[in-house]
Amino acid sequence: MKKLFWGLIIGGLFGFLVGLNIGKDKPILSNPFEDKAFSEKVKDTAGDVIEKSREAIHEATKKEE
Repeated sequence: MKKLFWGLIIGGLFGFLVGLNIGKDKPILSNPFEDKAFSEKVKDTAGDVIEKSREAIHEATKKEE
């Protein structure tokens, strides 16, 4: 019973950490608490803004049939 209890605790903790990585689109066994560098955050945000702007322009200039 003691082994089952410890197995559930360790398995739950490992599953939680793996789930954090999956949610952040990181490799499964990387450090889930590692913070991105500021430059990477800016680069990701700028890329998202550019992509959304491109989609908005495309949508606004799309031919209607």
